[in-house]
Amino acid sequence: MDIRLGNGFDVHAFGPGTHVTLCGVNVPHDAGLVGHSDADVGMHTVTDAIYGALAQGDIGQHFPPSDPQWKGAESHIFLRHAVDLACEMGFEISNVDCTLICEFPKVGPHAERMREVMADIMGLDVARVSVKATTSERLGFTGRGEGIACIATCALVRP
Repeated sequence: MDIRLGNGFDVHAFGPGTHVTLCGVNVPHDAGLVGHSDADVGMHTVTDAIYGALAQGDIGQHFPPSDPQWKGAESHIFLRHAVDLACEMGFEISNVDCTLICEFPKVGPHAERMREVMADIMGLDVARVSVKATTSERLGFTGRGEGIACIATCALVRP
């Protein structure tokens, strides 16, 4: 059996807006996230974790921010591409663990819906998708409320 682990990391700054999109869920907030696409920091991080496990680069190589066709794109496109690539290479996603790092907005009330959305996109049972959050104890750019960071790990299995 071939087992591979990948990790992902991403950050996005706060900017104008009325909500942030995290793991496919619009969470009300007094700011948005700035990015070339929809700036879904959670989905970007999980996408990179899958690419990493496959040793297939990162989201920027597959969907360059210099390419105008990806301006404002919904991040489920990127995640679905990574999942499809894993399948093409003979892998199944065993599980995903995603940790959002921010002081606000509060993720807890939305975490279950985020798990459901991510599981649906990846074709997984929701029990194989973890979405959780932590603060940085008011330290660094996330602690100052300047943006959101995210880390994720993905396990792939090829029988």
